Amino acid sequence: MASFGNNTANNKNSVSSSSPTTSSRFSFLNRSLTTVYTNIEKPSLDRADSMNKFSVDSAKSIRGKVVKNLCNLFEPKPAEPVLNSKLKPSKSIDSSDVELLSNKLKSTKLQSNFDSSDQIRLPGTEDRIVLYFTSLRGIRRTYEDCYAVRMIFRGFRVWVDERDISMDAAYRKELMSVLGEKNKKIVTLPQVFIRGKYFGGADKIKYLCEVGELGKILEGLPRTKPGFVCESCGDVRFVPCGNCSGSRKLFDEDEGLMKRCLECNENGLIRCPNCCS
Repeated sequence: MASFGNNTANNKNSVSSSSPTTSSRFSFLNRSLTTVYTNIEKPSLDRADSMNKFSVDSAKSIRGKVVKNLCNLFEPKPAEPVLNSKLKPSKSIDSSDVELLSNKLKSTKLQSNFDSSDQIRLPGTEDRIVLYFTSLRGIRRTYEDCYAVRMIFRGFRVWVDERDISMDAAYRKELMSVLGEKNKKIVTLPQVFIRGKYFGGADKIKYLCEVGELGKILEGLPRTKPGFVCESCGDVRFVPCGNCSGSRKLFDEDEGLMKRCLECNENGLIRCPNCCS
């Protein structure tokens, strides 16, 4: 029993003697680990807050610049102050003044379309109205102007020598030769000659009709019956050629060849002898 007790005491002493070594060993490891982790700098809360604040401030500044540029782009610039200027009170303008001014501007504009409109004359037509127009509807505005002028003259019941340039190319050449080389580029349809004198296009005729001057100009010209429609051509002013029946070709028995008909135009048409004579 005594030996067992001694052995136990010896074991305790050995454990106690070995325990400082183990503790010292683990304590060294713990210190090394502590030193390793302590050397790594952890971001502090103050630094993180400062970084977040800087990013927010930079985003706000960029957004503010963008908004300012957009405002400068779309907002009108302030008017510059006028120095040493006296503002005069504005006068009230009546509707009659506005109408008078518009008519004056319209008349001056119409008069300035051709420099020598008074000198342009169509010989051989001193007893009639000559209207150059087109019956084609290729250009809507041109067709509407031609139709409007025709209806204005029909309202006055005057006889009009209507010359459709789309049905006969000779009328186009005739109009160009009368107006001259200088005014070829600004010629539009319709064009009106009254008693051989050039008057202008649709704007001029509409203006004269609105102000009441057209009726005075047309006094003494031949009149037609109300609702008159030509039975031969139906107001087309052309009929097929009776010599060649609209084919533009004739057979010459003496020579045995086909020849061009000299009585009709390029479309095989002639002027209506009933309404255009």
